[in-house]
Amino acid sequence: MSPQNTSNSRKSLENVRGIHVIPHSPFSLEEFTQQGDYGRTCKSSTDKANQWVLVQRVWQQRPGCLRPIKTCMHGDQNVAERIANVLTSLPFIALGLQAPRKNLNTKLYANSLIGVGVASSLYHSSRGKLRKYLRWFDYTMIATATMCLSGALRNENLKLLMAASAALLPIQPLMVSAVHTGMMEVAFAKRALVEPELRVAHQVHKMSSMLGGVLFIADDMFPATPFLHAGWHLAAAIGVGTCNKLLE
Repeated sequence: MSPQNTSNSRKSLENVRGIHVIPHSPFSLEEFTQQGDYGRTCKSSTDKANQWVLVQRVWQQRPGCLRPIKTCMHGDQNVAERIANVLTSLPFIALGLQAPRKNLNTKLYANSLIGVGVASSLYHSSRGKLRKYLRWFDYTMIATATMCLSGALRNENLKLLMAASAALLPIQPLMVSAVHTGMMEVAFAKRALVEPELRVAHQVHKMSSMLGGVLFIADDMFPATPFLHAGWHLAAAIGVGTCNKLLE
């Protein structure tokens, strides 16, 4: 159809009452719509890519407390030290077997102590690539035992704290251990003030805890010094034994 015929048809239709013809070009409209959809799609993809990059940067800059532990691979420098570390892990199993089992929380704590002894024994008797995973298992079991002890000592609702501790347990067991050990120390000190029969146990606990802390730091600073880790095992076992007094 020629432009002239199109113009004539438009004028004829406009003379009919009730009809108003609006100039329209479907080709230009379709082209504009397609370009708009393509632009919106590209913008959406770019926004998603920028958001993913931002998430990656935030995750890379997270604080050290949210980073996985770097397992310590020194220790057990010779057969004698390896045997000493395994043997000094066994008292935790004995303490778990002797711990009170009055209710579910105390049973969980007692079983977690057995897990600490087993995990430590497996780590110190291991070699090769498996060793780093067993080191993580060792730290995680220690943190689990401190969590279970908190649950056994406190009657109030700790669901939020326990949920947060469980979330951090796989990636930062040392921080979980520190938090719950601190709670235990406060609870022990308060009980010792009002219960005279716990004062001797509390004094032994404080001395063993201080000695254990010194040995733990020394073992990290002087890894070539033999039997420091075994000494820490024994000091920690004495401290754990005094904690069992709180559950009797």
